[in-house]
Amino acid sequence: MVIREDFLQAATENLGPEDEEDSSKYRDKHVEEYFINQLKLEGTEHLPCRVTNEITSNSRYEVYTRGGVIFATSRILVVDFLTDRIPSDLITGILVYRAHRIIESCQEAFILRLFRQKNKRGFIKAFTDNAIAFDTGFCHVERVMRNLFVRKLYLWPRFHVAVNSFLEQHKPEVVEIHVAMTPAMRAIQTAILDILNACLKELKCHNPSLEVEDLSLENAIGKPFDKTIRHYLDPLWHQLGAKTKSLVQDLKILRTLLLYLCQYDCVTFLNLLESLRATEKAFGQNSGWLFLDSSTSMFVNARARVYNIPDSKMSKKGKKSEKMENKEGQETKKELVLESNPKWEALSEVLKEIEAENKESEALGGPGQVLICAADDRTCAQLRGYLASGAQAFLLQLYRRTFEKDGKAEAVWTEFGKAGSSKRNPKSGKRPRVPPKRGPAPAGDRAARRKRYGVLREPLAVLHPLLGCGDPYALTRTLHELEPRYVVLYDAELAFVRQLEVYRASRPGRPMRVYFLIYGGSTEEQRYLTTLRKEKEAFEKLIREKASMVVPEEREGRDESNLDLMRGQASMGDAIDTRRAGGQEPGTEAARVVVDLREFRSELPALLHRRGLDLEPVTLAVGDYVLSPELCVERKSMGDLAASLGSGRLYAQCQAMARYYRRPLLLVELDARRPGPLLPDVGSRLVLLTLHFPRLRLLWCPSPHAAAELLEELKRGRAQPDAAAAAAISADSEPLPDSERYNPGPQDFLMRMPGVSAKNCRSLMRQVHSLAELATLPQERLAAILGHAGNARQLFEFIHTPYPGPGPTAGRQRT
Repeated sequence: MVIREDFLQAATENLGPEDEEDSSKYRDKHVEEYFINQLKLEGTEHLPCRVTNEITSNSRYEVYTRGGVIFATSRILVVDFLTDRIPSDLITGILVYRAHRIIESCQEAFILRLFRQKNKRGFIKAFTDNAIAFDTGFCHVERVMRNLFVRKLYLWPRFHVAVNSFLEQHKPEVVEIHVAMTPAMRAIQTAILDILNACLKELKCHNPSLEVEDLSLENAIGKPFDKTIRHYLDPLWHQLGAKTKSLVQDLKILRTLLLYLCQYDCVTFLNLLESLRATEKAFGQNSGWLFLDSSTSMFVNARARVYNIPDSKMSKKGKKSEKMENKEGQETKKELVLESNPKWEALSEVLKEIEAENKESEALGGPGQVLICAADDRTCAQLRGYLASGAQAFLLQLYRRTFEKDGKAEAVWTEFGKAGSSKRNPKSGKRPRVPPKRGPAPAGDRAARRKRYGVLREPLAVLHPLLGCGDPYALTRTLHELEPRYVVLYDAELAFVRQLEVYRASRPGRPMRVYFLIYGGSTEEQRYLTTLRKEKEAFEKLIREKASMVVPEEREGRDESNLDLMRGQASMGDAIDTRRAGGQEPGTEAARVVVDLREFRSELPALLHRRGLDLEPVTLAVGDYVLSPELCVERKSMGDLAASLGSGRLYAQCQAMARYYRRPLLLVELDARRPGPLLPDVGSRLVLLTLHFPRLRLLWCPSPHAAAELLEELKRGRAQPDAAAAAAISADSEPLPDSERYNPGPQDFLMRMPGVSAKNCRSLMRQVHSLAELATLPQERLAAILGHAGNARQLFEFIHTPYPGPGPTAGRQRT
């Protein structure tokens, strides 16, 4: 049986834990579908089986024992390994996908360690196509290999002799088209780069500890720059000044402007610029770069691409114009320029060339399919509008939708809409058309026209987004389904160039031409070339590391000599007798901890198991970890802590823990990547929480490793928990016998009365049945119950002192 495991911890930096898991499941589903479909095409009889949460835990053993290839999520495999639900000795091997993300505390490393502890014969193989990911950190590839329990490293770069010779034999015909940017676009790009360079210099000045090489202008226009900045500044974010934080935000905005300049049209770019200026005015923020000369040049050229405001004597005929009222109430005439995207015109020429070839392709079996690949859905939508309406009509419609909010422009739009539909732009030639084989839809049927794109196989052109669709094999799947003869790469993406090379090599003998559109002398071209260079440098670094790498013989863990398979403090680097398994005394039972199933999304269970604690995964309604029959722990990350305090969920969780366990604990894991002080509202709510639950103890841990060490110390010497009893606790369960048989609401009210403390509260609740009875007791009786005359006097006066209210309610007694 072969198990292929996917990585479940998403790399999206800005998602919450729930969103990360959903995004990862969505991506893994596409990967599994791709491999299953490929096996179907190859005629495989026994297709892989998916093990998801839809399969009950009782029936998963039968699924495993059927044999074959199994796709399973990390959380399911961890639980099944710990509960011996999966027959470990029957596993032939494990295939690990996206191996560059395997770290010591992740679920995949935990699974492989459990597998190697129970199975010494099965193989482990790991794959990755991201060489650049190993370019950071010290001995990154060696640490990943250690976590994977693999000894051999195979590198297959593009310049490998075998790879290069095979791809060269079947390489597609490539037509590289360097599109020239307009003068206004070049001026805007120069202005943005000047501002970007100024911000980088100022950031280096305020933070001398930053690496100068990583903050170069070449790296700043690349995609990994945001991760580089976060790597350096997140640990110090709470110590940074307002100027540094503002510069980081400015760098992000400027990089977005560079992307919009090359990616989208003139109207969309101007809309972003105007919204940035409006935001600065609305919130009173001053980032500084808006007042530079380069910023003025950028705004002037961005507006000049969309419209022109000439003098009354300089108005030109033949341009579309509109009237607007300025601040003084006078009418200002604006002549719309609506500069067309240069790539659109290049795309039109390419499509006309393909159309001419298709007319003469009778000998090749009819016209060939055309696949247009753009970066994202927004670019694809703009290309659809351009191909359907033409540049002028589409830009005019986009301008009206973006900048016209009043009704006065309706008549102007009607007039120019007719003009735009009847006249063609002389610069762009004929309007490009993408007709299906069954003939075009009626002009008014816009819905049918939109459905033709990217849905049916009949159209000659199919638009496809390269990024953002969640499916890493989307382009490969589309290539196999359409089998296009022509591919137009509208945007330069190295990963998809590699996919095209592999697809062409797997289809020898079938003609394919690739049109590669790129702005010459632009940041887009520089970004593409930088990615190429970094890919080559990453492989060269891996080759040097492989040559000097020392791999021990026991790395695969096929015997007990591998220290990574040992549990307890010995595996964590502490001095202990390694002959004692798990650091336990001879003849003693290993310490056990009951863990909620949902907690296996985090790193803490893997670290607890590494320290020698046996885990019993069950579904817990109260708490996350049960260390003993009396000790229950609720774990919260910093983000979850603030959210659960605001919603009141943490109050209910602590109330349940205090009701069923004598020692409730709240474990707060700080974010090591971005430490900092607590927000004021979080601190005040935590104070109120401890006042409500006096027996609740708070544990603060800087990292999951520290949390595992602390829980191990708390577990030491305590009784073993009962997993069945912990799982059976619910809202209907019997509470603690001597305290929680009382209602929590009246208890909280009683604890806030003067003279009542944690010492005398239990005696008062045992001898007084209700708050109504408490109001009838004399002061002498209260003194006998509380054991203190002063406390009895405070409580009696609080209950019976008249409240000086207005009107007829004066003299009303407190109740």
